[in-house]
Amino acid sequence: MTHLNIDLEDGAVLDVPLNKLKASPRNARKTPHAKADVEALAASIAAKGVIQPLVVEPERDGDGALTGLYFVTVGEGRRQALRLRAKRKEIARNVAVRCILDLTNDPFEVSLDENVTRFAMHPADQFEAFQQLATERGFGPEEIAARFGVTPAVVKQRLRLAAVSPRLMDLYRAEAMSLDQLMVFTITTDHAHQEQVWDSLAWTKDPAYIRRLLTESRVRATDRRALFVGVEAYAEAGGVIERDLFAEDQGGYLVDVALLERLALAKLTTVADEVRAEGWKWVEAGLDPPTTFQMGRAYSNLVELSTEDQVRYDAMQADYEKTVVSYDRDGDPDGILATRLKALAAERDELDAKRRVYAPEVLARAGAFVSLDRNGQVQVDRGYVRREDETPVATLDADNEPGEDKPPRRARLPDRLVAELTAHRTAALCDQLGRHPALALAALTHAVAAPAFRRGATSCLEVRTGSVNLSTYVPGIRETAAGSAIEARHEAWDAELPDDDAAFWDAILALPPERQLALLAHCVGMTVNAVELTARAKDGGSPADRLAAGLKLDMSAYWSATAESYLARVPKPLIQAAVREAVSDEAARRLDGLKKDAMARTAETLLADAGWLPEVLRGDQEPEPPAQLEAAE
Repeated sequence: MTHLNIDLEDGAVLDVPLNKLKASPRNARKTPHAKADVEALAASIAAKGVIQPLVVEPERDGDGALTGLYFVTVGEGRRQALRLRAKRKEIARNVAVRCILDLTNDPFEVSLDENVTRFAMHPADQFEAFQQLATERGFGPEEIAARFGVTPAVVKQRLRLAAVSPRLMDLYRAEAMSLDQLMVFTITTDHAHQEQVWDSLAWTKDPAYIRRLLTESRVRATDRRALFVGVEAYAEAGGVIERDLFAEDQGGYLVDVALLERLALAKLTTVADEVRAEGWKWVEAGLDPPTTFQMGRAYSNLVELSTEDQVRYDAMQADYEKTVVSYDRDGDPDGILATRLKALAAERDELDAKRRVYAPEVLARAGAFVSLDRNGQVQVDRGYVRREDETPVATLDADNEPGEDKPPRRARLPDRLVAELTAHRTAALCDQLGRHPALALAALTHAVAAPAFRRGATSCLEVRTGSVNLSTYVPGIRETAAGSAIEARHEAWDAELPDDDAAFWDAILALPPERQLALLAHCVGMTVNAVELTARAKDGGSPADRLAAGLKLDMSAYWSATAESYLARVPKPLIQAAVREAVSDEAARRLDGLKKDAMARTAETLLADAGWLPEVLRGDQEPEPPAQLEAAE
């Protein structure tokens, strides 16, 4: 259809070919349409057509004659969306577009009015409209996304928002709740739980605090129990998983903790049956590593691998070292090398296990514990002996019976003489050890390492070591950052050091000096006991204070003030003092009138990123380390 010779009538409806439409130079909008907005309009037009006609004015040349083209006064975004569809060959370039001819109004003012005088739909209405499309028309997220030019992820988020408790949605409409707060409530679909958490909030309604309350009875998918069972297995058993579509939730939250623990114990029991088949007197399975400090320990004997296994071990070790070099040199953006290293480490553990053989008499009186480590891996601790199963020390006869094939005993020396002779030997050892620093380092390392790793091991050095059981003071301290680091380092050394006492000394002697120092540092670190039973003024004068100052210890890397760790266990004035010191006087004053529990929880949120420490954990001095220590480090 041509429009060159028609009578122009204001308000006429015209079907103008798309390639005859042009952007108006008098459009008030100067900032180009965002690419995403044009994509959304194109998707909407593809699904529903052009719902609202474009408003146009005719183009004239310099002499006032009609050119047959039209400027788009209102609807430039729709014109660009149609051009995008034509470019994609979804429609013809000359497809007819319904337009309204405007010859009366000023195009500039009309375009300005089009962009200013508009009223957006309330987000809550949009969320519920998407939900209506899903429930009444059966549209899935992908179809809704295609019809409205958004991503399926955005549709899923809006559908989840629409599923929040109607009571909370009404609060959002009334501006009594922010969108950030509403989004947090999408973590769970339990309306009663959502409303209970909202009603429990006192002064603070911080989204992070709300998220913590909503998930405090849940288990993250990164929890060791979840890693061990597997999220898929948990879901197949009927377990519910809640997801936070608005934040990185690392796999979601597992709701049924009791079910998760039953599945984990059942899986551990299966592993325990496999360990029991090795011939142990008893095997116990449990989620947490055992407490074994009152138990004896029997150790395995080292044996040579078979020729076939040794070839396999050598190939595995070469592959492992090659993969480590590649990892260090090239990185591992896809995680392929990390997966390979994990598989090779598992193969090494399997072969190492073949080197350790327990004697039949050990299996007959000892047992094993099967548990989970902090990474959700099975941990098997073998060779533990209960008190009632410990073998009594046999009493040797003074003389051999006739006919017995035993080595002859030395004649018994007087105790006084034995002491005198060994005193001379001790003096000689002291003298020689003082002349050989490298051997002295090995002897000292052995003296502290042997009892740390091998129960009952002794040394001839008068070095007294021990470690305080901090779990007596803080249950679960092994799971903290410091406890986990110590345990991981201890396990690494334990796997490297031999079981036999004699071989233990040889292994220490064979270590390079820097490795001896590393082992010595670990063992010395385990002897620290800085527990104080009563509060005292911080003066930096105690050995623990000086050690902390020398190490430049920053306790904020290991501890933070939470309701459980500190705030709910001190008087309210101390809670406010902490907030006043770390945040501001005004923040502390806002806590006035709150009940103790609410005050503690609110203060926890305020102090979350402040790095605040109570006085007993602060370092008062930060001296520079001695030059020789700095050089050694």
